Amino acid sequence: MTRVSPAPAERLAEFADDIERARRQRGYVPNSWLMLARRPKVFRALRALHEAVLADPGEIPGALRFMVGEVVSNAAGCRYCTAHNAENAAKRGRVAEEKIRALWQYRSSPLFTPAERAALDLALAAGSCPPSVTDEHFLELRKHFSEDAIIEIVAVIALFGWQNRWNDALATELEQHPLEFASIHLAPSGWTPGVHVK
Repeated sequence: MTRVSPAPAERLAEFADDIERARRQRGYVPNSWLMLARRPKVFRALRALHEAVLADPGEIPGALRFMVGEVVSNAAGCRYCTAHNAENAAKRGRVAEEKIRALWQYRSSPLFTPAERAALDLALAAGSCPPSVTDEHFLELRKHFSEDAIIEIVAVIALFGWQNRWNDALATELEQHPLEFASIHLAPSGWTPGVHVK
């Protein structure tokens, strides 16, 4: 159960456009937003950062951004974010469900390119506690990506560092859509919702 209650309705009114857009696009409003709305400036700043990191066009395709988010969140142990990233990878990134199911075995799966493996290796190392990033990770990344693209990858990793800690510390309740998606596609690899269900 969520450790802090959502913002009261009068505070949510300020974010009515964001909330309505989420309902239209996703079919639900992320519970993390409802708690984040207790700090309006933080809500707006994080939403802007989220859009800049995950939605603005760049060199890294959306599919890889969500896969990086999935791997870094799994390494950090955040089941809320792993469920969301898996669902977003399929729906927004158009990653095949077979590839999502293989994501936790990306090093050995033939479904992943060497470039994807390099990005996911960095995500795994950066998301571990303590982080285990080395210069070799960046040597491998440079074989496949420009420095601008590498910064995009690191930005995804850093964004989810914040979100993983937010959602795990607060035990944010997982919404039905991502819970069902993760139960079908991630549970066979050992995923459980952990503290994120009632």
